[in-house]
Amino acid sequence: MNFPDNLKYTKDHEWVKIDNNIATIGITDFAQSELGDIVFVEIEKLNREVKKDDIFGSVEAVKTVSDLFMPLTGKIIEINKKLDSNPEMINNDCYGEGWIIKVEFSNIDEYKNLLDSKSYNDII
Repeated sequence: MNFPDNLKYTKDHEWVKIDNNIATIGITDFAQSELGDIVFVEIEKLNREVKKDDIFGSVEAVKTVSDLFMPLTGKIIEINKKLDSNPEMINNDCYGEGWIIKVEFSNIDEYKNLLDSKSYNDII
């Protein structure tokens, strides 16, 4: 399993990458491997404020559906539209082209409280 050191993680298997006050969010290598072949991604509306730990969408695989939990309170400012026609990008490149949303956030403490790669690896 791959868990890049430059990302933060949640116990719900989302990853977060920060660039100023913008967080790029996706699901981890562990999550995509557990789900199997991803066939559909559904995300809440653009420009919607979502609180930390609230559901912001779901990922559907061949055999199951899994909710996506917001790692940071913020406003969804971008949804990866490429996933509409190519949801399998999450399986192929979960930390790159398979990102799911970008969020404008303001509470850096929420980010600081996320797991580092070693702590995430320890819980799985």
